[in-house]
Amino acid sequence: MAYPLTDWHSGLFDCFESTSTCCYGFWCCPCLACTVAGKYGENRCLPLCDMFSPAITAAVGLPLCVPPAAVTLRASIRARYGIKGSLCKDIAASCFCMWCSWCQMHRELKHRKKNPTVVVNMQPAPVMMAAPRNQAAPVLVSNHGVIMTSY
Repeated sequence: MAYPLTDWHSGLFDCFESTSTCCYGFWCCPCLACTVAGKYGENRCLPLCDMFSPAITAAVGLPLCVPPAAVTLRASIRARYGIKGSLCKDIAASCFCMWCSWCQMHRELKHRKKNPTVVVNMQPAPVMMAAPRNQAAPVLVSNHGVIMTSY
């Protein structure tokens, strides 16, 4: 049985819900992105891929407009916390308002840290089935007169 999906704690454009996050993202969005990656348990340098990958792929003639780190981190946060959404919405948010997307992820992680989600696994204990004890083990006699039994 799956648990119900929830909404993001704050909307994409709810920047003034946490003015410290808003200012941090406005004045140094790459720093905020690295902080979000670190708080989530990923390498803090992961968001730097979003800055360097367009230049590298453009140098070899492949235009890249989707920020890979922002999209994957956003999708992973949604999956871990059971937040409604889709990969298409993650791409749109990360492409068209990356700054707001990083701020939303930061606010969500702050909220989840303050109000942790508890998952209870309700599986029954394993049961061992034993063979009946009053049944005799089969006995085999080989051609050489050796008696062999199995248990």
